[in-house]
Amino acid sequence: MNIVKVGIVGCGNISDIYFSNIALFNNIEVYACADIDVGRAEAKADAYGCKALTVDGMLADPDVEVILNLTIPLAHYEVSMAALNAGKHVYSEKSLAVTLEDGEAIIALAKSKGLLVGCAPDTFLGSRPQTMRKMIDDGWIGRPIAATGFMTCHGHEVWHPGPEFYYKKGAGPLYDMGPYYVTALIALLGPAKRVCGMEKISFKERMITSQPLAGKMIDVEVPTHTAGTIEFVNGTIATLITSFDIWDSNLPRLEIYGSEGTISMDEADPLAGPDIFEGVTKYRRRDKADWNGFPTTIPRNEKTPWDGIPSCYDYATNSRGVGLADMARAIREGGRFRANGDMAYHALEIMVGLSRSSESGQYYEVKSTCSLPELLPVDQVEYMMGK
Repeated sequence: MNIVKVGIVGCGNISDIYFSNIALFNNIEVYACADIDVGRAEAKADAYGCKALTVDGMLADPDVEVILNLTIPLAHYEVSMAALNAGKHVYSEKSLAVTLEDGEAIIALAKSKGLLVGCAPDTFLGSRPQTMRKMIDDGWIGRPIAATGFMTCHGHEVWHPGPEFYYKKGAGPLYDMGPYYVTALIALLGPAKRVCGMEKISFKERMITSQPLAGKMIDVEVPTHTAGTIEFVNGTIATLITSFDIWDSNLPRLEIYGSEGTISMDEADPLAGPDIFEGVTKYRRRDKADWNGFPTTIPRNEKTPWDGIPSCYDYATNSRGVGLADMARAIREGGRFRANGDMAYHALEIMVGLSRSSESGQYYEVKSTCSLPELLPVDQVEYMMGK
């Protein structure tokens, strides 16, 4: 197999799971890494057996085909544009960019150069969201009517080693955690047509309680509570809340309501939502008195309950990188891939639209669109994993 070599830019908190997981796939490998902190890049290179390069050196290296952009959101545009101008495909951590203009420029440049752009989150390729999508497609709950997505916590300053950027431009709960929820809804229901939203800053300052910055105060610059409604092209109306202002709640993380029943993400961990690959799907149909669990992980040689085909929903742990592996398959073989730039831009516009609606007091009409991503079949899993 002709392996696609990846260069990682940004060796911070999220990079370890990508370094570890990329090694599990058969069609990609980490060739080099770079970071503004040279020592940090060298440490990751030593730990994972790749080269430590400068960003310029990585962009000039002909062996690097894909730049994996793991920088902070404010740097996504600059790094992605530099990579595309150097003739590299780009796969970025969420969000695609912090403004619509920057996101549009990234997509336009890639298309003009015949390059691919992919973007996290790829959690919608996990076993639970894929199962939910299969159930919707097969009519288990009838026609989708409504949906809810609730991400409620009291911020990241209690656990993250460097939480300040979560309260600066390009972050906040909507742009940090919202991509998981919005992308999951798109992957389940298709594109949106209009949104309305309201948002606010509840606490002007935050104290960091995690190490090594415990006691430092953060000036909050972005809304920390967003409530919105999303109308999808298929007629489904979703309610979305993303908040860093709530100590606790009993709200479901994500549910889809249909004409014949409901599908829900059922978690033992109340924080396990669509940002997690694994978990139990539960459903209740109108002709049943109780909720039932639906298996989301089934051994490969067994049959699924719904149509007798082998299970294809293998990603039941933290599988970040499956979207990148799917993009690498498209680089080698052509065709569509799932965690693509068009969907990432559409998710970005939905989120920006919620903020603009809050500012204007009017509906925001979504101008972009994207395709409903295909389910991930077992033959592609085997291709990427070498099974």
